[in-house]
Formats: sequence, structure tokens, C-alpha cells
Amino acid sequence: PFIMALAAAARRCASCAIFSRSLSVPELRSACSYHKKVVDHYENPRNVGSLDKNDKNVGTGLVGAPACGDVMKLQIQVDENGKIVDARFKTFGCGSAIASSSLATEWVKGKSIDEALKIKNTEIAKELSLPPVKLHCSMLAEDAIKAALADYRLKQKDDKETLAEARN
Repeated sequence: PFIMALAAAARRCASCAIFSRSLSVPELRSACSYHKKVVDHYENPRNVGSLDKNDKNVGTGLVGAPACGDVMKLQIQVDENGKIVDARFKTFGCGSAIASSSLATEWVKGKSIDEALKIKNTEIAKELSLPPVKLHCSMLAEDAIKAALADYRLKQKDDKETLAEARN
């Protein structure tokens, strides 16, 4: 069902038309007027992939934008000191959504949970020079970070409650 939903979303999303064939970097820039930083993250995405969602130290955020069909999964892995040691993403969407996800994973690595929560979509949009029509992509990235952190915190809370119940 998820794959079918993604396919349906792609058909609705005009900005996803770039995926109908592989475009060269010059074609991508001219066709979409993407900034060179967006093109760089699109052509060379960082941290693509998945982490084990069942690991108690991994938080997963899955967010989407119904208006255009972009879907973003961002995962973080946190060490015992509360530091984000790894981050991965999978995004179905336009070049700006992929770039926003890629940049978000770069920025969260090495940060504490509280520091990662301070990353704002406006900072992502500014770094990538996103035009106003693409700001929803940076908003998705911020939402994905927050969702991943919330999932991680929920797992930690559940783990502590299970441990407390086992002691009683």
C-alpha cells in the first residue's frame, strides 16, 4: 500500500516530473532553476538509506506533504550520551525535498537531541537558497527531524517504564 501511495503521489506532483528521466546537471539547473547546493545534494545525496527501526537507539520520522506528494523518512541513531551519531533518509519527491533531507541528516549528526531540535526550516531553506514555492520541502525536513526525535524519546520512555515494571 505504501508503494502504491507513493506512485499515486508522484503522478499528482508536478515537481516530481524531473524523475521521469535522468537529467544532466545543466538540464536540471535550467529546467528547475535549482540553486547549485540543491543540485549538489540531489546529484550526490548524503546519508541515503535506513537504520534498524526496531533498535531502541533509533528514532524514525515519516512525514509527507499531501499537496505535492513528497514523502520523507528520516532516522537518527543516538548514543548513550544523547549524541546523534548517525542519520539516514529516504525521500520520494522533488530535488528540493531530497536536498533538504540530505542537508538535515548532515546537520543533525554530532548534535545533542536538544541541539537538533533547534534546527529550523528557515535555516535549511536559506542554506539551500530555496525559492518560496519550495519552502514546504524545508518544512518537511524540520518536521522529519522532530518526528524522529519524538520517536526516539518515546522508545526511551517505554524502555524505562518496562524496566520499572520488571523491578516491581
